[in-house]
Amino acid sequence: MATEKPVTPTEEQLEILEYNFSKVNKHPDPTTLCLIAAETGLSEEQTLKWFKQRLAEWRKSEGLPSQSGSVRD
Repeated sequence: MATEKPVTPTEEQLEILEYNFSKVNKHPDPTTLCLIAAETGLSEEQTLKWFKQRLAEWRKSEGLPSQSGSVRD
């Protein structure tokens, strides 16, 4: 089986991804993820991977652990 090659999103795809991340939901449900993937032309797996990486970057910029449950302080 061939593994999926890493894809760098285009500027237009990044705009869509960033908009959805910042304005819609940092944790898209499967239906929303499917819609975002269709809008960008990326696979659901690529879209999910982008959201996971972007969330880790966001958490780091907020001074939070990159992978964690909810904050209860």
